[in-house]
Amino acid sequence: MDSSGEKVVAVIMVGGPTKGTRFRPLSFNTPKPLFPLAGQAMVHHPISACKKIPNLAQIFLIGFYEEREFALYVSSISNELKVPVRYLKEDKPHGSAGGIYYFRDLIMEDGPSHFFLLNCDVCCSFPLTDMLEAHVRYGGMGTMLVIKVSAESANEFGELVADPITKELLHYTEKPETFVSDLINCGVYVFTPEVFNAIEDVSSHREGRANLRRISSFEALQSATRNLPTDFVRLDQDILSPLAGKKQLYTYETMDFWEQIKTPGMALKCSSLYLYQFRFTSSHLLASGDGIKNATIVGDVYIHPSAKVHPSAKIGPNVSLSANVRIGAGVRLISCIVLDDVEIKENAVVIHSIVGWKSSIGKWSRVQAEGDFNAKLGITILGEAVTVEDEVVVINSIVLPHKTLNVSVQEEIIL
Repeated sequence: MDSSGEKVVAVIMVGGPTKGTRFRPLSFNTPKPLFPLAGQAMVHHPISACKKIPNLAQIFLIGFYEEREFALYVSSISNELKVPVRYLKEDKPHGSAGGIYYFRDLIMEDGPSHFFLLNCDVCCSFPLTDMLEAHVRYGGMGTMLVIKVSAESANEFGELVADPITKELLHYTEKPETFVSDLINCGVYVFTPEVFNAIEDVSSHREGRANLRRISSFEALQSATRNLPTDFVRLDQDILSPLAGKKQLYTYETMDFWEQIKTPGMALKCSSLYLYQFRFTSSHLLASGDGIKNATIVGDVYIHPSAKVHPSAKIGPNVSLSANVRIGAGVRLISCIVLDDVEIKENAVVIHSIVGWKSSIGKWSRVQAEGDFNAKLGITILGEAVTVEDEVVVINSIVLPHKTLNVSVQEEIIL
């Protein structure tokens, strides 16, 4: 693939502020794609994976956020990775396939032979180069990343049936009511530009059908107006399902980790997965310390260079400390994300928690949870600028921004 010099581009769908409501209160202050996992913005992980694709021309982020919310990040990541990254704001919802069709001229401006499409809220190892090689071998229009999951959880995702030999996608159904397969769609794709013709066909067919109804009767016109707009095209129902079994779409199965980042609990789990992956991809980002000159480090830990950690603290496993964090003497941190400008005072303990920007945890306090990443109160979340006073215990709770806790709470949502 790389010897031919054919260009590749990548598109990452980042959603918008009306999406990701399950990510509150953390998304009150920062767009969900910019929330840090393992010390780096959520969207940074797929972007850095795209950087490794041979002959990558540029990366597009498509979403509904205001451009100003992404301007600084896009500028810094472009400079850091030395690859053009551009944010494109949709004027209205176009659907997962309609969105890329709306920006097709920009996506195709470098004349790429292939382009990747990724969802921002997917956490995996992103085996993009291997996917591209498989896609070229298959010779189809598109290849999707798939993974085997338990039969119990499969119906939460798009289930599919693939030919075990050729890997062709034979059947696809989004969140079926009855069990179809334990193979699911990971939300990572590589396409040839022909996919734009398939999207255009859906729009044209829908437009033609609407016109036909408009002519036939007033009642039909009413039903047509309730239908989807002609330029709203969904990748799963409108493209993947109809083209399955037509030797156009193929699958590439990952044996590695994969999760969807829909909630703060899953963000904490995915942060630990990315920290573990750093062992193999970015070991320089992982902290070390023996408790003499530096804090004792256990397992995978990321500490921002500007953070100040007392040598008597014990950190890890699965801890991420952001910019300007201050950790006092005797502090114990396990399985947590501590965001910018947080102070954790002497002998405090934080376990299975996310501590919001500018928050403060007092001496001998405990902020903890059971660590059930799927439960609503399975981790403790402190919103922005929350103060936990000395000797206060917070267990399995969510605290909204700018609150002060001077009494202990358990399994509560503090509004």
